[in-house]
Order: sequence, then structure tokens, then C-alpha cells
Amino acid sequence: MKAIIETGGKQYSVEEGTELYVELLDVEPTKEVVFDKIVMVDGIFGNPYVENVKVIGEVVKHGKQKKIDVVHYRQKKNIYKKQGHRQPYSKVKILKIESK
Repeated sequence: MKAIIETGGKQYSVEEGTELYVELLDVEPTKEVVFDKIVMVDGIFGNPYVENVKVIGEVVKHGKQKKIDVVHYRQKKNIYKKQGHRQPYSKVKILKIESK
């Protein structure tokens, strides 16, 4: 059973057993998380979401991605500014896709 879920402003294609990295969730590791914004299940699209379907997953861990360097430079002005950013994420394993 395939589904497309929406979380953190992004859409992810998932199946049972899929591990994915999503925007940071406010759930402790080893706890369950329920995704109720389902865009599609087995070729059936919702308007905007499919009713009576939920995807259950387990948060495996939290972390930060690789560092991204942002550089601002203006030539002839001797202005050089360097800034870094690490985006936090949650790793989620999809346990099952339930339809009521």
C-alpha cells in the first residue's frame, strides 16, 4: 500500500517500512507519530486530503544535517560575511498505513 503524506510543508511518498527524514517533529525518539494529512492512497486522491486514512510511524532519532555555508561578499568594499546553518530533522520509520 502506497501513500503520499504531507508534513512540514513538504510531501513524501511512503510505504510500510520506509525510513525518511522530515522536518523536526515535537515527539521524543521511540514514540509513535500519526500523520493524518494524506494526499493519496493507492491511486485515490483526496480533495485536498483523503478521509478516514492515517499513517503511523515511529521517530527513530533527531539530528542536524550537514552544515551549509552562506557567504556574502562585496568586491572593492572589503566586505566579507560568512554564516553557517544546520537544519534540524527527525528520522521516521513508517510502521503501517491504516484505512478506517
